Amino acid sequence: MLRTAEFWVLVAFVVFVVLAFKPLRKAVTGALDERAEQIRKQLDEANKLREEAQATLASYKRKQRDALKEAEEIVTHAKAEAERLRAEAAKALESSLARREAQALDKIRQAEEQAVGEVRNLAVDVAIAATRKVLTEQIDERRSAGLVDQAIAELPTKLH
Repeated sequence: MLRTAEFWVLVAFVVFVVLAFKPLRKAVTGALDERAEQIRKQLDEANKLREEAQATLASYKRKQRDALKEAEEIVTHAKAEAERLRAEAAKALESSLARREAQALDKIRQAEEQAVGEVRNLAVDVAIAATRKVLTEQIDERRSAGLVDQAIAELPTKLH
């Protein structure tokens, strides 16, 4: 057996494998370790990206809630402001109507006073005309001159 070529080929092959195994093992384990490290880095990066994505999602959800809350506050404020403006406009309208009513009543009062004055003046004119007519028809000249003299005599006492 030690003399056969197959035996020595087998021994050479085993020695070759044993001698080649150590450096080959280092190269294979180094490559596997390097690949494992790359995978670990990729996993760490993926976990980091996932955490950032979750944080960003939580931030956007929080911002969305805040925006909705702010929108509700704006709507509530707008409704309150609209109600205040409506009440203010109603009050202004009521005030304007009261002013116009007072102006109309004042104009009516002035028209009544003017009408009463005109009626009074007309009554005085009618009374004077009637008196003149009665006096001219019923008083003669002699009596008329006596009345004029009497009126002239009473004039200084009536003026002072």
